[in-house]
Amino acid sequence: MPAKPIAALALLLAAAPALAQTQTPLERGGYLVKGPAACGQCHTNPAPGSPELGGGMRFAELAYTAVAANLTPDPDTGIAAWSDADLVNGLRNGKRPRGSLIGPPMPIAAYRGLSDGDANAIVVYLRSVKPAANKTARSGYRVPLPDSYGPAVTRVPEVSLADPVKYGEYLAHSVAACMQCHSRPLEGGGADLAAGLGAGGQSARGPAGAAVATNITPSGIGHYSDADLKKVITTGVRPDGSKLNPAMPYAYFANMSDADLSAVVAYLRVLPKR
Repeated sequence: MPAKPIAALALLLAAAPALAQTQTPLERGGYLVKGPAACGQCHTNPAPGSPELGGGMRFAELAYTAVAANLTPDPDTGIAAWSDADLVNGLRNGKRPRGSLIGPPMPIAAYRGLSDGDANAIVVYLRSVKPAANKTARSGYRVPLPDSYGPAVTRVPEVSLADPVKYGEYLAHSVAACMQCHSRPLEGGGADLAAGLGAGGQSARGPAGAAVATNITPSGIGHYSDADLKKVITTGVRPDGSKLNPAMPYAYFANMSDADLSAVVAYLRVLPKR
């Protein structure tokens, strides 16, 4: 990306901390859940009349049949019994209160990088959602799950908004989990966030059929303008008019601020070509 747009974006984001400070944790959490984190993409059943974040969506893959959990504060079928610390630990370490592991497709590997402020803001918002009594089936895994996703994450500092590329990296990796889907798959499962970062190729089956993640390094998107990229991200429509598979949560990304979208685009521009 040319230097001048980066400089202009840096000036825009330099003013963002003051704006961010005016957001309450509830507002920030709502923005993340309904925007870049796109929690409802999996945890809100698309069937008409389904409650927000009430769970129940099924994900059938060769390795598992997973059912999205009820994230509402319902006392019997939701998260009401989880403490705030339990919920943050579930998000970042993939552990339930009794120690069992939360398996895929929940992108725990990405959420390990959620900052303390953002993780807690998400919890505040989940507490505010209308409780929905919806008992969901247990997920089943045909491959063994690991004992953990790594050493327990207990603290993650806030990411400065002043550097657009670093903030875009944070959004793409730890909030929107873009790189978990859009990086080349490893032979044993998971995403190659080193040699295959952003190279695409992972497939997933959803309600609209199979989808294969595209290359989002400059090799794959270098011919798109910034405006083109933002339109693709927020509408699911490419410049030629073709449409993305709705596995891409563009309806949620449409709720992202222009500054956040610009930061993500700035980060994608500096990825190594794959």
